[in-house]
Parts: sequence; C-alpha cells; structure tokens
Amino acid sequence: MTIEKRPFSMHLDVKDFAPATQEEKETISKLRPSSTFFKDGVKRLLKNPVATVSLILIILITLSTIIIPMVWPYSYDKMLGVTPGRPVDSSYNNLAPFQYGKTEQKKIDNGEKVFPHIFGTDAHGRDYFIRVVYGTRISLAVGFFASIIVLVIGMTIGSIAGYMGGKADLIIMRIVDIIYSLPDMLVIILLAVVLGEVLKTEGTILEKIGSNIISMFIVFGLLYWVSMARLIRGQILSLKEQEYVLASKVTGARGKWIITKHLLPNSISVVIISTALQIPNAIFTESFLSFLGLGVNAPMPSLGSLASDALDGLSTYTHRLLLPALVICLIVLSLNLFGDGLRDAFDPKLNS
Repeated sequence: MTIEKRPFSMHLDVKDFAPATQEEKETISKLRPSSTFFKDGVKRLLKNPVATVSLILIILITLSTIIIPMVWPYSYDKMLGVTPGRPVDSSYNNLAPFQYGKTEQKKIDNGEKVFPHIFGTDAHGRDYFIRVVYGTRISLAVGFFASIIVLVIGMTIGSIAGYMGGKADLIIMRIVDIIYSLPDMLVIILLAVVLGEVLKTEGTILEKIGSNIISMFIVFGLLYWVSMARLIRGQILSLKEQEYVLASKVTGARGKWIITKHLLPNSISVVIISTALQIPNAIFTESFLSFLGLGVNAPMPSLGSLASDALDGLSTYTHRLLLPALVICLIVLSLNLFGDGLRDAFDPKLNS
C-alpha cells in the first residue's frame, strides 16, 4: 500500500526516497570523474596542436642527441685523416656532404661499405653531422641545467621575500632592481672572461666540462634568477593572506612549512611556465657566448661554436653555418611555443 502525497501538504513525498532506476544509475556513472588541476592542465595542453607538436619536436631532438652518438660510427673529436705513425691525409678536410676521403674511396672501389658523411666534414676532417648532434646535446644540457639553477635560486629568494615582507622584502627587491639595471650581455661577457681565467679545472673531474661552461652556470645563477624571484614573490604576496594560510599560522605552523606545503604548490603554474620559457633564453645565451668563443672548450662543440667556426668558409661551405643556425631556431621556437601552450593551459586566470 503506497501513500500518495496530498496537494499542498507539508509531508515528505515517499516517491523521492524510491530506489534509483537502472537508467538513472547509468546517467550518474557517466558523470565526469574527479580530476586535479594538473590533469586538467595537461588535457588543455594536449588539445593545443601547436604546443603538442612543439613538445613532440623537443622530445625527438632530445632523444636523438642521446641515442645517435651511441650508434654513430664517427666521433665528434676524431680527425679522420690523422693516423698515428702516418702522414696526415688532408683529403678528409672540408668534404662536401656524401663525399669520401682517399682511403674511404679505395675501400668503396674494392667493394667495401663505408658509412657516408651526411653533412660532410669540417676543416679538421671531423664528421660534421655528429658534431651538430653533439653540439645540440651540449646546448640543450646547458639550457636545462641553467634553468634548474635559476628555478632553485629564484624560487627560494622570491618565496622568502614574499612571505617575510617588511625589511627583508625591501632589501631583496632593491638587490633585484640593481641587477635589473645592469646591462645583461656586457656583464655576462665580463664575468665569463674573468671566471674563465680564475677557474682552474685541469686535473679535476670538471676538466672535460671546461671552465667556460662552469663560469656560464655561475653567470646564470648570479643574474638570471631575478625574473623568477619577482614572479614567485608576486604570487606569494597574493596568496599569503588567504584563509588557509592564516589558519596554518594560527595552529603554529612554521614559515618554511607554510611556504613548501601551501604557497609554492599553489604557485606551481607560474613556476612551470617561467621555467619552460627560461630554457630557450639560456640556450640562446649559451650559443651567443660560444659564438664569441666564451662557451664550451674545444674540441667539444656547441651550436654557437659550430656557427662561429663556419664563418671562415662561409662562401664555400654555407651549409656549415645554416645547419647549426636552423637547429638553434628550431629548438628556441619549439620551446617558446611550448611555453606559450603551458601558459594557456595552466594559468588559472586564462581558464577561469
């Protein structure tokens, strides 16, 4: 026996408490599952075709620089025409793409297989393709490691300045203003020259890396953290007055705990975007310094040093300048477009 609810009655309707039908259960199961800010950002990022293609290019280039040197028959520092105890064979110098030296040509005439020089060789008889690949690896490594240095320093100083406020914030921001007023490139060149003379890496584990690369990392740590620090400080200034931060202070939480558990996780979108956009800036700076001779130490190549070496035979071997220049343009463009995609996907103000 069911009791019908009378019109205008204040009693509850029993039908509202009836078990859900199969159709209603299927409708509920099709509702959107719970998600997180990071998952939503990744979905928005993958829906951006330009950013997705840029990410794929960055991954392919990075994997190529790791895998190709392992399987390539030539080394970046091996002079093909130089054999101990024999005269130097100059036929390997300045080979055009897919040309061979005298010894290699004899092997081909005898029916042997010789791996081609896809991009030819340089003035010292070294395979140019593997030098471009290895130079790309060096430039990418410098860009990524420099960005990590900038991230750590900028995030630490910016979070301290934003959270503490007062005199500490005032002093830190005046230091930031002073660094901003310096001419970047002039200071970078001067520091690179001075640190290159002061740092001595001979006989140490850092000898292969070279003093120029170490001085370059020091330059990034001294100068390039200011933009990151300003962004993090601005985010923390707007977040530290939120209710959950005030509740943590009331319960006796320390400043370090509040910064690491509340403020920085809620600033992660700014951190990701700024780091992604810092990498191409670091790569361009490294290429510029290497072009001026202040980058990697010979015979280790980078894209900037390869472009600088190519100037001697620019009219005859134009491809030696175009190839590293195109790789620099491709890497920097891909990273910039990917950074823009990250900003569009993870910035809450753009997705509100």
